[in-house]
Amino acid sequence: MEQCELPRRQTSLDRVKTMLPRLLPFLRWWPRVNRRTMAADVWAGLTGAVIVLPQGVAFAAIAGLPPQYGLYAAMVPVVVAALFGSSWHLISGPTTAISLVVYANVSQLAPVGSPEYIRLVLALTGLCGLVQFGLGLARLGGVVNFVSHSVVTGFTAGAAILIATSQLGHFFGITLPRGGSFLETWATFVHDFPAINGHVAFIAGATLAIALVLRRLWPRSPALLLALIGGSFICHLVDGAGHGAKLVGALPASLAPLSLPEFNLDTFRVLFPGALAVAMLGLAEAVSIARAVAVRSEQAIDNSQEFIGQGLANLAGSFFSGYASSGSFTRTGVNFDAGAKTPLAAVFSALFLAAVLLLIAPATAYLPNAAMAGVIVLVAAGLVNVKAIRHILHTDRSEAGVLAATFLATLFVALEFAIYAGVMLSLLLYLRRTSHPHFITLAPDPSTAHRALTNIRRKTLAECPQLKILRLDGSIFFGAVNHIAEELHRIVNHSPEQCHILILGSGINFIDAGGCHMLFHEAGAMKLSGREIFFCSLKREVLELLQRGGCLARIGAENVFPNKESAIAGIVSRLDPERCACCAVRVFAECAGRPGGWASMPQRPDPEAVVGQE
Repeated sequence: MEQCELPRRQTSLDRVKTMLPRLLPFLRWWPRVNRRTMAADVWAGLTGAVIVLPQGVAFAAIAGLPPQYGLYAAMVPVVVAALFGSSWHLISGPTTAISLVVYANVSQLAPVGSPEYIRLVLALTGLCGLVQFGLGLARLGGVVNFVSHSVVTGFTAGAAILIATSQLGHFFGITLPRGGSFLETWATFVHDFPAINGHVAFIAGATLAIALVLRRLWPRSPALLLALIGGSFICHLVDGAGHGAKLVGALPASLAPLSLPEFNLDTFRVLFPGALAVAMLGLAEAVSIARAVAVRSEQAIDNSQEFIGQGLANLAGSFFSGYASSGSFTRTGVNFDAGAKTPLAAVFSALFLAAVLLLIAPATAYLPNAAMAGVIVLVAAGLVNVKAIRHILHTDRSEAGVLAATFLATLFVALEFAIYAGVMLSLLLYLRRTSHPHFITLAPDPSTAHRALTNIRRKTLAECPQLKILRLDGSIFFGAVNHIAEELHRIVNHSPEQCHILILGSGINFIDAGGCHMLFHEAGAMKLSGREIFFCSLKREVLELLQRGGCLARIGAENVFPNKESAIAGIVSRLDPERCACCAVRVFAECAGRPGGWASMPQRPDPEAVVGQE
């Protein structure tokens, strides 16, 4: 006889092997790395480095930082996010929306571009990383779901207009007040429009045109980088510098320097609201992009692990002169299309970018601000997702309202408030929906095999003169009890002859103490008025709470049925036989056994023919 093999006791080494992939998530995909994947990742990394070079400079300008800080944000944070996130293809780094929120929060506290401004930006980045890392450790990955697609779409569309507005001065060679509101900037621009610099506008427009043509004719080309080179060449041809066109200046040919973000109580108090907004927007961007590319790669995404990866990336960035970063839709799409197989592609991208920075940094001395403005305007235009906006407007009026409110708040109110306003409005609409569950009136359909209960609004059907059948679609909790009670009173008062009420509870997912108290009161009130209320198809959790709350005793255990078939059979036997005897409707199959049933009638009446009599 064979002996049963006892399960092996888990050793300390086994526990370490189990915990390591959680602490170091890159150990999960490292076995996939081989010569073939390495070659694909190297090529994808090189492509990504070329793409991020002009973007990093442009995003830093949007954030009000020296150009090199946009490149610093695309080095160490990218590597950390790739190693500690869950997505194989997500590329992090500076983004347009994050850059604009950073600028909106810090520009009110210090002169843009000053050492104090840079210090506050790095502190903001560190706080943002702490928030994201804390949410990840708490496994609160689902919190990003409260930032709805409509909020993100409306915010990015508004941010696109703000970004383009911020570049009006550089695009047309006009001095505009920096840090002014949306309306103030446009008012000043309209007033000073006759003073535009034609040479500057020509350089910016030519750069924009080059980028558009390259994207149309050569979609896989580094269009932004080539457009910047073309803009610099055009600036030299027309002697832009001699006609008032300002140049970016040479970038320092060095890697990201170490930095020490300053944290104190005053800094925390001033920067935390903005850091929270940056953190939530960054997480929403990163997780939505990771999910989108995961659909194509057939990979499972761990939201909480992405939170940890983004949080560690921003914490590391604050110590390596990188400002707040998030997932980049453009670079992630390019990374996937370039054939990346593992997160090593992001690591190679950062390494290649560092090498490029060391080699060509002095060449930026010939880069005009007008060319940068042309590229930034094109980047901003790409933020407006016209297809998504059209879909939301045609699909759901409530979500369209959320989109519009977020969009307008982005333009005319503080940016961080725009995100909060969109989220709060989404939650309020959700609460409104859940607090207004619907009663659907049902009646048997004689044309179906088992007389299926059907919504009488969809099909004209006769109801039983004594029994009202309702289906409640929604849970019974404290926020919905008043609405449910009012709806029930309205239905009962509208049908005074139907003294029995059957509620199908299959759509009731849960009930709380407030809901139990309401049903207790309504059941007692109906008994005093000579009516009976019945329930069927209730979920087990709902039944257990009704029993614990004493509501089941008030309703009566004999008035609660497991399903609608037993409910109808039990209720029909308790109907008034005198009214049944003179009833010509006979909607239930059980009516055949009632006084004056079909057996004693010459022919069965057509229920639809007598609907008007009831």
